[in-house]
Amino acid sequence: MSGFNPEMRTRAEKICSLYPQVRSALIPLCHLAQEQAGYLSEDLMEEIAEMVGVTPAEVYGTASFYDMLHTEPVGKYLVGVCTNIACLLQGGEELLEHAEAKLGVAPGGTTEDGMFTLEDMECIAHCNKAPALQVNYRFFGPVDEESFDELVDDLRAGRLVGDVPSHGTLIREERSAPIALSIDEVLAERALSDAAIAQRKAQVQS
Repeated sequence: MSGFNPEMRTRAEKICSLYPQVRSALIPLCHLAQEQAGYLSEDLMEEIAEMVGVTPAEVYGTASFYDMLHTEPVGKYLVGVCTNIACLLQGGEELLEHAEAKLGVAPGGTTEDGMFTLEDMECIAHCNKAPALQVNYRFFGPVDEESFDELVDDLRAGRLVGDVPSHGTLIREERSAPIALSIDEVLAERALSDAAIAQRKAQVQS
């Protein structure tokens, strides 16, 4: 696996140009790398390190810290079943067991055809649709065994390409310019926020 292809390298350089300190582009570049390859290969991490002025070990350290970044290959579709309290009470554990049987893999495993990686996830903040799951960080819920099977079949058949892109694609719109705020504007906004917080505290204490 090589580093960024020419198109992605151009996008990577554009991302770097958006930040006053290029090191701030590290995580966005990691996501861009996953959009290309589905995971962060050693070559991609080395190229990111060179672009932002850090060591490959620092890129790996960042990638291994965040759940949404992967340093090993995963499936085209990353299926994360929530088993936290709201989903647990609505059948999340049973849904996960069904997903294991349907896909033929345990959490952390990838199907032989490379299509699906299954994950047991903590709260995905979709509690009002419990039991819920994510596919490449797109939300689905409530999901029962029948609708899970339909979802997997639709993904295999390519019927949801417009709704669920391959793993790694997080956004549909690219930012074309840096945030155009001066430090004075930022400080003024912070001062307003601090004043509002202080006012609320005073109201609670009175």
